[in-house]
Amino acid sequence: MADDDPGILFTQPDRNLAMELVRATEAAAIRAFPFIGRGDKNGADGAAVDAMRKFLGTVDFAGTIVIGEGEKDQAPMLFNGEVVGNGRGPECDIAVDPIDGTSLTAAGRSNAISMIAAADRGSMLDASSVFYMDKIVTDASGIGVIDIRKPIGENIRALAKAKGKAVDELLIGVLDRPRHEKLIDDIRAAGAGTRLMLDGDVAGGINAARYDSRLDMCVGIGGSPEGVATACAIKALGGFIQTMLYPQSDAERERGAAAGLRFDEVYEADDLVKGDNTFFVATGVTDGALVRGVERKGPIIRTESIVLRARSGTIRRVTADHLVQKWLGEDA
Repeated sequence: MADDDPGILFTQPDRNLAMELVRATEAAAIRAFPFIGRGDKNGADGAAVDAMRKFLGTVDFAGTIVIGEGEKDQAPMLFNGEVVGNGRGPECDIAVDPIDGTSLTAAGRSNAISMIAAADRGSMLDASSVFYMDKIVTDASGIGVIDIRKPIGENIRALAKAKGKAVDELLIGVLDRPRHEKLIDDIRAAGAGTRLMLDGDVAGGINAARYDSRLDMCVGIGGSPEGVATACAIKALGGFIQTMLYPQSDAERERGAAAGLRFDEVYEADDLVKGDNTFFVATGVTDGALVRGVERKGPIIRTESIVLRARSGTIRRVTADHLVQKWLGEDA
């Protein structure tokens, strides 16, 4: 076939896929909008899941969800192994989270996003048998400088030197969890400041890797699925990520070992997702440092999304206005 023949089947995700996937994250964010601040995180998640599944079904690709959501708390889910897309395009691994930050959405707090990551089929690490991993993320300054196995104070001082900053100028993002009490104390003892995140470590990791972000590092134990999804974005940003699996029990360690996962070893970006043909798209649900949240402006709903592609190293922001009656069934 000629290259311009519309019947040609692409074997890898191409540049147009990201702009198709952003329609699905926009849909999920819009459907979650009525639930913001209403205290119903499962209602928000269920509405977002339904919208994302519907829109993914229209996309020209054969996607297999390697990293789904909802397994940890039995929320509504796009499940691991689910096939999405219309089957008429490239085969892809997909990581989805219709809402990364359901509790943030329910409480009306900042930094909730809807996200999808995509890569060539067979390239994403399937870490679903171990729910948590320890992570450290920075911008390119951390490459060859940071080592997740070293004490956090040592890594902070090394990053400050690489960035040409004083230690007390560094801001470190950490999930606000009891398991991180000592980590937080150690960060502050080293002289750096902390930004405690209630949820949403995907957005935190991406912000730490952005050259124009106030956040210098994101560190701590969070979801393994979120770590793999974050790696897709980090590759587009040219940033740095290291992770180590963090099993919660001997049984979980055994399941992970049976699945071929490696413990006490460092997983870097290329271990989490192979190659550079990765995409990451996210739409804001609530306002945050990464993207603005959904806004109602009279007869329209405005969304802001970010689209990252590793192969080209591009970062695009997409602002879209949607007619309210087309989405929420309202007359006004």
